[in-house]
Order: sequence, then C-alpha cells, then structure tokens
Amino acid sequence: LSRSIKTGSLCGLGRTAPNPILTSIKYFREEYEAHILEKRCPAGMCRALTAYYIDLEKCARGCDACVGGCPVEAIFTTKNRKKGIDQQLCVKCGECMVACPPEYNAVCKVSPADQAPVIENPMKENNNG
Repeated sequence: LSRSIKTGSLCGLGRTAPNPILTSIKYFREEYEAHILEKRCPAGMCRALTAYYIDLEKCARGCDACVGGCPVEAIFTTKNRKKGIDQQLCVKCGECMVACPPEYNAVCKVSPADQAPVIENPMKENNNG
C-alpha cells in the first residue's frame, strides 16, 4: 500500500508520506512479524502481548512484597505459600517486578502471554463452588 501511494501520488507530500513506514518495515521487519504473526513482543513492551508470572524456584514464599506491591490485588498465595498472578486481574503495570527484592528476582515477564505458567487461584475455586 505504501509503495502504491508513493508511486501514484501527484504531489511531493504524497510521494514522501510513506517513507517512514517503508523504512520502518525495512529495518524492523522481524519485530513486525513477531507482533503480527506470533503475537509476541520481543522488547516486552506491549501489554497485550506480555504476561508476568512468579518463578516459584526463586520466590521466598514468606516475603509477600509482590502481594503488597500489586495495585489491583492480582497476586495471590496458595495454602502451601506458592504465589501466583491472576492473569485476568493483572494490568501488567510491572509493580510486582519492582517490589520483588533483587536477591530473589522471582517476578518474570514473558511474551507471548500464553507462555506464563498458570497457578490456580484458590479464591476463585471457592467463589465458583
């Protein structure tokens, strides 16, 4: 479409308007294809294509810093102190990652979003039953 606009335009503005798009596609084609075809954001910046999760191997289960840091209360704790993030509630603000102490570094960001490990929220089970 951009090439057609460039060749078919009768004025200078019309001929140069597609240049930023054509240049962007030329140098960042893989980035576009990852977003469009794979629903993945290599930079991890697109909220719709990323998810946060808690690496249970790194998490100090008694810490709860991430729970207190979450502004929408999307982080829950199971009976055996495992932490999980309710992806339905998470607004992907990254506050949990900031709140997690650096010595644990347990909050991770992944893209595509469906690669985040799922831990069932025990509170949802109680509400549905």
